[in-house]
Amino acid sequence: MSTPTPRIAGQQAKPILQKPPGYRDPNGPQARPRPIGPPRKPPIPPSFPAKRRRKSCCRVCCCCFCFFIVLLIILIVIAGALFYLWFDPKLPVFHLQSFSFRHFNVSVKSDGTYLHAATLTRVEARNPNGKLRYYYGHTDVEVTAGKDKEIDLGTGSVPGFTQGTKNARSLKIETKTDELVEDGMGPRLMSHHKSKDLVVNVVVKTTVAVIVQGRKTRPLAVKVTCGGQSLKALDKMPKCTIHFLKWISIH
Repeated sequence: MSTPTPRIAGQQAKPILQKPPGYRDPNGPQARPRPIGPPRKPPIPPSFPAKRRRKSCCRVCCCCFCFFIVLLIILIVIAGALFYLWFDPKLPVFHLQSFSFRHFNVSVKSDGTYLHAATLTRVEARNPNGKLRYYYGHTDVEVTAGKDKEIDLGTGSVPGFTQGTKNARSLKIETKTDELVEDGMGPRLMSHHKSKDLVVNVVVKTTVAVIVQGRKTRPLAVKVTCGGQSLKALDKMPKCTIHFLKWISIH
């Protein structure tokens, strides 16, 4: 509320002028300028430095990992080269030493044609190494006849053994079979047997471990195939083929 203005006797009261809308008193508190502080720097998002740190850490880890892999490969190559130079390792050598039929006959009965055969096979295993020995696990031997191995002549086995350095060992395998064959195959088998044109196949399945200074390595599965030739050519002790790791074959 406004304070009434005192009136003097004899004077007429003057009307009070109204302030127009939007008027500001220059002497009022609203007209005083506000203090302006120093300008603020825009805040930096906190995620930028973190990403840079993560990237730098990943790069350092990748570099260390690659360096470790390269160093490991170099050490393995050096160790393999030293091992090869010192021990001069060689694979074992197998030969089909001999093969013979102790009994071979074809009989015709009312229920079919039968093959009666007994075989004696000798496979020579030779260790050419001067500083390494071999250990052979339980060995299974399969004997078949025919180019397609269609005639089963029986199976045999040899117990495990250790082979010394510069040593040759003969594995003796005896098999026997009484197999039912096709009627037309009986006369052909007898004819091929008499003319020594019968093809013989011998498959040796075993495990081989290397003994280095008294320590045995992990056994490796090995398959040795011998023969695939007629009885006439078996007198020359044909060399066998070694198969291992499912895709490596060495003759």
